[in-house]
Amino acid sequence: MRVLKLKIYQPQAHYRISFAYQRRHTYPLPPYSTIIGFLCNVLGIRNYKNQGEACENLNCQCNYHKLKKIKISICGAFESKTTEYIWFRNLSKDSHNSRFSYPQNRYISGHIEHIGGQIPVLIDILNHVKLWIHLYHEDQEFLEKIKNSIENPQNRIYPLHIGRAEDWIVIEKLEFIEINETNIGGNFKKFIWIPRNQNSAFEKIEGILYKLPTFYSLKNGIRDFEYIDAKLNEGEILATKWKIKFYLDKNDNIPVFLADL
Repeated sequence: MRVLKLKIYQPQAHYRISFAYQRRHTYPLPPYSTIIGFLCNVLGIRNYKNQGEACENLNCQCNYHKLKKIKISICGAFESKTTEYIWFRNLSKDSHNSRFSYPQNRYISGHIEHIGGQIPVLIDILNHVKLWIHLYHEDQEFLEKIKNSIENPQNRIYPLHIGRAEDWIVIEKLEFIEINETNIGGNFKKFIWIPRNQNSAFEKIEGILYKLPTFYSLKNGIRDFEYIDAKLNEGEILATKWKIKFYLDKNDNIPVFLADL
């Protein structure tokens, strides 16, 4: 099987778990929605108006609908995790009055500040992150387009990042490779998302079960995500014992589990 492979390095990254608030926890790997957002950025796809959804059933060939047919595998590792303090703004009137005493005031200790109050929040940060992302599409020309868009950005919307806007990336490898099935596993010592569409492999492979976001549409200005089931595996794939097969990137010895989104 021919896939497009991205090997990525990030000095720091935060892949937010959406239901964490007072302390912003992070996944050890970006969820599928984060990689989809990265690809939308590369291709210049803006979905704030639900681009193309009116032609959902007309076999549309735009980038948006082609992207919805992509299959993604995500594997990675990080060196360490640290926790930082950051300030979040609370723009409620009560929070503003609590800090500034009355609505018209914006001065604290002689310095003008932003309106509202401040809330200290803990945020978990991954350090020295490495990601291996494999992409498959039935239309190989679309994968070529993704590769060319990364190498020669013309429609890119933002600087390349995965996670927060400040989580910039270094692309160490960008190439097409062939992956083949194997039944020889081992401990790969990396985190791997195992999507439910892996049939019997999903039930046998160990890992914590998550519902991960994928694509979204806007409803009344709010993102309404689709979700898929995926297990977070820590790299131990006992293929012989479990009698399963999976794809392997032999160049970097990376297991590939493509999620059908």
